[in-house]
Amino acid sequence: MNIVISNRSDQPIYEQIKEQIRSAIIRDEIAENEILPSIRALASDLRVSVITTKRAYDELEIDGYIVTLPGKGCFVLPKNQEQIREQKLREIEQDLSDAITNAKLLHLTGDELTGMLQVLLEEEKN
Repeated sequence: MNIVISNRSDQPIYEQIKEQIRSAIIRDEIAENEILPSIRALASDLRVSVITTKRAYDELEIDGYIVTLPGKGCFVLPKNQEQIREQKLREIEQDLSDAITNAKLLHLTGDELTGMLQVLLEEEKN
């Protein structure tokens, strides 16, 4: 598992870890039932606090991506397709919100922004 931590990011380190593991699970880079590195091993590899990696794992467990079995470790749960769909919808909403913010900076109208989206959708069909 390859996790890259950016100290320049506004995103907290535990969130960077969580998001990269979550993305790897969704993309099947980490298989169902696969054991994750121990909290201590991951903290050591990334040179971060054990508390930071524990928080990332705790949030992944709360979100339903992993399960912790005492004395055995953390394992990837089978994918919940509805959960993955909801996550992707949130990402699309965030991307669209960012696009609206950027469009406002350029004083684009809603019609201009919609037109840009239509062009991109047409290009995607081809």
